[in-house]
Amino acid sequence: MSLSHRKVKKELVFKDAQGNLLANKQIKVEQTSHSFLFGCGAFEFLRIFREGKTDEVMDITSKWLDLFNYGTLPFYWGRYEPEEGKPDQETLMKTAMYLQDRGVRVKGHPLCWHTVCADWLMKYDNATILKKQLDRIHREVTNFKGVIDMWDVINEVVIMPVFDKYDNAVTRICNDRGRIALVKDVFAAAHESNPDATLLINDFNLSESYRILIDGLLNAGVPIGAIGIQTHQHQGYMGKEKVLDILKRYEVFGLPLHFTENTLISGDIMPSYIVDLNDWQVDEWPTTPEGEERQCREIEEMYRTLFDHPLVEAITTWDFRDGAWLKAPAGFLRLDNSTKPSYDMLKKLIREEWSTKLDVMTDAEGRAVIEGFKGDYSVSVDGRTATVNMTDNSSATVRL
Repeated sequence: MSLSHRKVKKELVFKDAQGNLLANKQIKVEQTSHSFLFGCGAFEFLRIFREGKTDEVMDITSKWLDLFNYGTLPFYWGRYEPEEGKPDQETLMKTAMYLQDRGVRVKGHPLCWHTVCADWLMKYDNATILKKQLDRIHREVTNFKGVIDMWDVINEVVIMPVFDKYDNAVTRICNDRGRIALVKDVFAAAHESNPDATLLINDFNLSESYRILIDGLLNAGVPIGAIGIQTHQHQGYMGKEKVLDILKRYEVFGLPLHFTENTLISGDIMPSYIVDLNDWQVDEWPTTPEGEERQCREIEEMYRTLFDHPLVEAITTWDFRDGAWLKAPAGFLRLDNSTKPSYDMLKKLIREEWSTKLDVMTDAEGRAVIEGFKGDYSVSVDGRTATVNMTDNSSATVRL
């Protein structure tokens, strides 16, 4: 893989604070962050703040930030606002700002979904439910603007109108409005509240049904900023060939592709006869040494395949630590917070193989050409340091 699409070549002119050229100087160049979104569910931070377990904060933060620059926080309506008019904005805002202060880009997930929906909505008629859904979107997107500027606007629309495991308010309005009309409504509300936000549609159904839906939405003028692709693989790794098939199906739109929810197991694989992953309920689901080696190999292959594709903009692992969703051993950390082989492997990819650190020599005009992975950089000489954004090939002047 050349990965040329992940790199930039930029001419920089170095000057001191007085504007004098720094000619024939050796400049130390080190990447400090990536443009690519290496993501993970940030639920651990929310749990820590809710439970007041401050002793865990530093250990989790250090390990999390060694890998990730992008985090997903949950806005499941039924948990965020279990009682109408009393949303848990304070805890979510505290957690989001904690991550933002550490250079993490934060995404909210999701604004509209039929699962984990607010039960209190059921007493209203469909017109009122829709109004309250749109009001909820306006409230969240407006209140978190500047802290969270990326949202999974609507989740799992393919199944939404035919979801029949239990009655819920969002399936009702999806049946009433139709898929495209409802998606258009909720995206319009989010876009109106924050025109600069990146707005995603997200689904686990990666069949032609999802592709056809997206095609219809784009034709209807829905401002989809990125296509969300869920890949929960509790029943075994899908394999490189299927990953490539998924990429081929959705690259036709030319939109950024976000692999929003990825899980690969380091223990026994969930039986194949399970249709809905949520139906697999166990008392414990331990990680195993052989499973951890398998997980490491599979995650590496999947990350390399996705990083090689120019439209893939983000990869989010759903569980940072084992035992989160369905008690699955799907994390990079074991239950005791020790790191697995997958953690060490991904850290090496992100911090070494896919990162840039070098020395360059300026010429007589203070110029040097830097080639490296897109992102932010620290440049230093003679004890002075400056930051440089390296995301395009345009030349720039740096004062040190």
